[in-house]
This record gives sequence, C-alpha cells and structure tokens, in this order.
Amino acid sequence: MIEVMGILNVTPDSFSDGGQHNQKEQAVAHALQMIEEGATIIDIGGESTRPGAASVDVQEELERVIPVVKELAKYNVKISIDTSEPEVIKQAVQAGAHIWNDVRALTRPHALETAAALNIPVVLMHMRGEPTTMNQLAYYNDVMQEVLRELKEKIKLALEAGVKADNIIVDPGFGFAKNTEQNIEILKQFEQLKVLGYPILAGLSRKRFVSEIADDRITGSVIGHLLCVQKGAQIIRVHDVKATVAALKMWKAVEK
Repeated sequence: MIEVMGILNVTPDSFSDGGQHNQKEQAVAHALQMIEEGATIIDIGGESTRPGAASVDVQEELERVIPVVKELAKYNVKISIDTSEPEVIKQAVQAGAHIWNDVRALTRPHALETAAALNIPVVLMHMRGEPTTMNQLAYYNDVMQEVLRELKEKIKLALEAGVKADNIIVDPGFGFAKNTEQNIEILKQFEQLKVLGYPILAGLSRKRFVSEIADDRITGSVIGHLLCVQKGAQIIRVHDVKATVAALKMWKAVEK
C-alpha cells in the first residue's frame, strides 16, 4: 500500500502555503479535506524549513502544533509531526501523534534517545547543514552515492541509540542541500535507495526544482511522485492530495 502523506504547515512562512493554515480551525479543516481526498497520514509542521527560514523557539512550535494534534487525534488518520525538537515530538505523541518526521535526522541534542524511548516510526531525511546554510553545501562528486553513505551513517547512529530497525524510514531530502541537477539525478536513481533496506519516503511536492523543469508545480509534483512510487517509494509527502491520489489510482489500474 502506498501511503499519501498530506502536508499541513501550521506556520506563517512555509514556502508554498505559509499563513494559509496557521489558525487551528483553518488547519483542521484543511486536514479533514485532505483525509476526504485520500490522505492516510497528515504531517503537521510548526517550523518552516524553506531555505533561509527563521528559527522558531520550542514554545512557539508547541503552541502551533499541539492544539491541531489534539483535534485530529479524534479522527481515523495517522498523524506525523515535522519537527526536529525532542520536546515537541514528546508532547505531540502524548496528544495523539504517531510518526516523527525529522528533516535533521535526529541530530538535535537528545533526539536519538527520545526516538528510542518513544518507539514510534521516525523519518530520517538527508540534509546537510541547516535551512539557513544548506544551499551553500550542495557540492557532490556523486550525489546519490553520497546521500546513501550519509543516510547509512544516520541509520547507524539511530540503531546504536536503541531505535528499532522496524521504526526507521528514509528520505533522500529533495531540495535540501541539493540543486536542480542533483535533485533530478536522485530522481533518476531513486531505486538505489532500496539498498538501505528501509521504507522510503519521497517529498518533492511543489519544490523549486519542479517548477524550473515543469513550469506547473502541481502537475510536475504529481508526476515526480508517481515516478518515485514506480521506483520504490512507499510514502509520498504531498500538498495536492486529490490530484496525487487520482494519479495513483490510474497507475494501479494499469499495474494490476
């Protein structure tokens, strides 16, 4: 089964939809719409990780995220939290969240031991540096091989800290410390991520490189995610749930 993870940014400054859902009522309404359209996971983020994004203190992130988690916990949907802060994920799990989606791959202080203690699925994404510095670190001799090597290092640290192998999900980090050419190379070689032996999440929704190639970010994103699924992705993280689910239905009909 392919899981469609609907993006719910409860921030004022995310790159694609910042400010649209940063009130609880707006956020919950949008989440319910994505669930109706076919999302099986809702990924709630209280801190923008777009290039150059300002940092958010833990208390502000909690105030943005927790009320939405509590409300969505009433519904039959898996809740993912897009955060790097151990305190945020701890309180979110207490409120009803199920998955930790960490763009920094458990590199914040106490993140590794928190992930082990919570015993929930955790997404380890590839990124170099921080959102404020990652664009200056997009230098690779062989982007896919270096992404694989660096993800293996993060997996090793997680396992050594006590994170169960069954809880690990990997994400190559489209758009994070990668330019357009490098993102396309990862998409071309996406099936190589299967050598890691863990479920794969793909998240290229509305990224800048998509619009540079396809002009239309939505159409380009849907096609990009479908290519990732064909090459082994089990979870796709998307803004446009309805269009993505329709594309998956067409693909599944042909694949039967």
